[in-house]
Amino acid sequence: MGRPYRLRACLALMLAGAVALPALAQQPGPRPTPNTPSAPAPSAPAPAPSAPAPSTGAAPKTGQNAQQAPQSPAPGSPAQPGNVKENHGAWSIICDKPAGASVEQCAMMQNVIAEDRPEVGLSVVVLKTADRKARILRILAPLGVLLKDGMELYVDSNNIGRAYFTRCFSEGCYVEVEIDDELMRILRAGKNAVFALRESADQDRVGIPIELNGFGPGYDALP
Repeated sequence: MGRPYRLRACLALMLAGAVALPALAQQPGPRPTPNTPSAPAPSAPAPAPSAPAPSTGAAPKTGQNAQQAPQSPAPGSPAQPGNVKENHGAWSIICDKPAGASVEQCAMMQNVIAEDRPEVGLSVVVLKTADRKARILRILAPLGVLLKDGMELYVDSNNIGRAYFTRCFSEGCYVEVEIDDELMRILRAGKNAVFALRESADQDRVGIPIELNGFGPGYDALP
């Protein structure tokens, strides 16, 4: 999962159509714990989330150590589609001009890869819709995750809620939610977030941490 893979994944997430913009549903979930690989789950989109329910889930423990994936090209490396415009803490602003578009599209991105499981990683992308009326959070997970279980978000040990996978393609499967004012406030004020998912029905959730350092300034820098 080097930079070319992650940049392609980011561009795919930037250009993917907003098939649904659900809010995070506050649902209880078990505490994430370490697990072992299993056979991939079928890559079919899960149904839309149910109505929100009160959250009673405990704060997660991360299932593996995570490291930031490279987000800037190494010296002398060949040019890749998309450009890293600037960095804000743990986040990078990446822009690309799709075919037929009159202006560049930009998004804020952070990648994390498990140190002990290099095949397990997330690309987290924040962007604005073309009309600038909505803010979108998209999280790309590897193929083989348990789609029907969705993904939970914790910020500074608080269970924010759960969202469900909306689409799969060659780079993986992604969750998409609209960032409302309350979620934006939480992300700006937070220090760390954990995305918790399950790889199979008989395994506990695994938590993958990301840093929120630079989230606010990075979002404010988006055109």
